Amino acid sequence: MAAGGFCKLPNGTVVVALNLPASTADGSLAVRVLVHAHNRARALTRLRNLGMRAVYLRGNAAPPTPDEITAVLHHPDGLIWRTAPDNGVTVTELWHPIRALLRHQEAARA
Repeated sequence: MAAGGFCKLPNGTVVVALNLPASTADGSLAVRVLVHAHNRARALTRLRNLGMRAVYLRGNAAPPTPDEITAVLHHPDGLIWRTAPDNGVTVTELWHPIRALLRHQEAARA
C-alpha cells in the first residue's frame, strides 16, 4: 500500500503526493510523485493517463510538505517526482519532471 495524501490550497486547487514503487533494471525504487490539479480525482486521472493505472489515494497519511507544494507549483507541468525518503531521512535530490521517470521505466524494460 502506497502512502499518500493531499493538501487543498486557498485557491481551491489541490496538491496530491503519492509514494509509488517504480521498477528499475537493478531492482525496485520507491518514488514520491507530486501532482497539482483542480481536485483529487483530476490529479489521479493525470497519473492514470500516463500509464500508472493502479494509483489510488486512500486517506491522508502522508500529505505534501510546504516545500513539496512550492516545488510542484513552480513546475510548468505541475507533475514531478524524486526518490522517496527511507526511514524519515531527508532527501537532497532535486525534483524531476514526470517525463524523466517514464523514460527511466522504459529503459529498464528494454
